Amino acid sequence: MVIALFDFNITFVPFPQILAYVSQVHKVVLPEGIVDNETVTLDEIESNIVRCPDPEYAQKMIEAIDAVRVQGESVGGVVTCIARNVPRGLGCPVFDKLEADLAKAMLSLPATKGVEFGSGFAGTFLTGSEHNDEFYMDEGGISNGETIYTRIAFKPTSTIGKKQKTVTRDRHETELIARGRHDPCVVPRGLISFPIHSFIWFAPI
Repeated sequence: MVIALFDFNITFVPFPQILAYVSQVHKVVLPEGIVDNETVTLDEIESNIVRCPDPEYAQKMIEAIDAVRVQGESVGGVVTCIARNVPRGLGCPVFDKLEADLAKAMLSLPATKGVEFGSGFAGTFLTGSEHNDEFYMDEGGISNGETIYTRIAFKPTSTIGKKQKTVTRDRHETELIARGRHDPCVVPRGLISFPIHSFIWFAPI
């Protein structure tokens, strides 16, 4: 019997890890730096009903949602999505940019109204030298292997418990009052879709 032994030099590439958490509910905003996006875990995110990894601000968000719920109102918020271990070189320089494709995936979900990457709109307050991401010899491609940060804005739920003016099919003005159970804030529920949508985009690659 002959046994052949092979010495394989195998390099295992970490699979992209995609997490999302609630970073804002109405006027309750999670301050920058409280959550370490490089180490935050799914267990920390899922530790409370609002899916905010910081317990103090999670409670504030819950109270903000309860306050509008009893008024028959609704509020929006922001989800922060982070993608770790993303391979280098994904995307194209112009028409199929990585950010453009991810933005399309995020904005295809109901109630989403805006998306920003990295510094986002805050980058408008910086100068070019402050904002530039300098390149080094060990970096390259469209994605460079660093963690991708995305923030997605949700509008307030349109179906609320207060009277709202509307128009019938016969073009008569009337008032509408929603019945049944409706979320005063869809942000904690909506964030579940973002890792899935991001994964679907990364998977073929």
